[in-house]
Amino acid sequence: MPFAFPQFPVRRLFLPMVLGGWLMGCTGPNEEKAAGRVPASAQALQAMLPYFDQQWALRKYWEDGLAEVATYDAERTIYKKKRTFEYTQITVKEEFNQEFNVKTDDYKRVDLFPVMKVNQFCSIAADEYPYHYLTSLFFRRDQPVALYKMTSSSQEWCGNTFKSIIDDGVNFEMWYHSYWDGQGANSRDLRRDVFLEDALPYTLRTLKFDQLPVFKLVVLDLQQTNQAKPPVYYQAHLATTPAPPAETAAPAWRVAVALAPGKENVYWFAKEYPNVLLRQTTWDGRTLLLKSTRRFAYWPK
Repeated sequence: MPFAFPQFPVRRLFLPMVLGGWLMGCTGPNEEKAAGRVPASAQALQAMLPYFDQQWALRKYWEDGLAEVATYDAERTIYKKKRTFEYTQITVKEEFNQEFNVKTDDYKRVDLFPVMKVNQFCSIAADEYPYHYLTSLFFRRDQPVALYKMTSSSQEWCGNTFKSIIDDGVNFEMWYHSYWDGQGANSRDLRRDVFLEDALPYTLRTLKFDQLPVFKLVVLDLQQTNQAKPPVYYQAHLATTPAPPAETAAPAWRVAVALAPGKENVYWFAKEYPNVLLRQTTWDGRTLLLKSTRRFAYWPK
């Protein structure tokens, strides 16, 4: 039998691509650079912005070209057993170009715009074989709340799973490729008014902690997994308090996110800028405890 390619729902992408190409042909490069892309998710999260410091990532701290590398002692349950491992989170400013929507190699281009990249990596030894996870989250530098782009992958002996979320200014959409039956390769639309659970270790760093914010939010469940199940949205509640001294080695803010009854995640952030994540506990048994941080040029010249 001849091979049949899967049919993807491309009609929603086709019109913006055609329209975008027509508009680029009618505007000069300087106009394109100035306008940039307005993420659809950013518009949907306008009501949340007063709780966050929109200038948090614009400080000179991030201008030295170095990445912040935070290393954690971590735990996660796999096959009903608690596994211990090392977890690394890298936070760095990068310059994207609009043509390819990735870190640029040419800094003379006119279509550049700055983003903050957050890479989360771990390798977890299990009984039969290891699990590897890498999640890359991107935020426009002046928009620490709305996700701009995400890719997340898992690799283990059973197979690969890959997920991407792209906000193109029109659609907020996930594409996925999974080795699991019933999932395969496809795409789905996402709600635009969401915080990704994966992104909270970065996004919550930008809270206006001194105001002890308390508010409701919608949280999309963890995507750093080896499956591509339909998304779960939590009608969550966030509360900020000073952390008791006994809970962390340094003065900290305690941010509790109640996802649902019996499902609470807690994050502890250093009071001193850049408000590094010191500790994390989640309802499903994932924990992080900071071992070290460093500023590092981790890419070769």
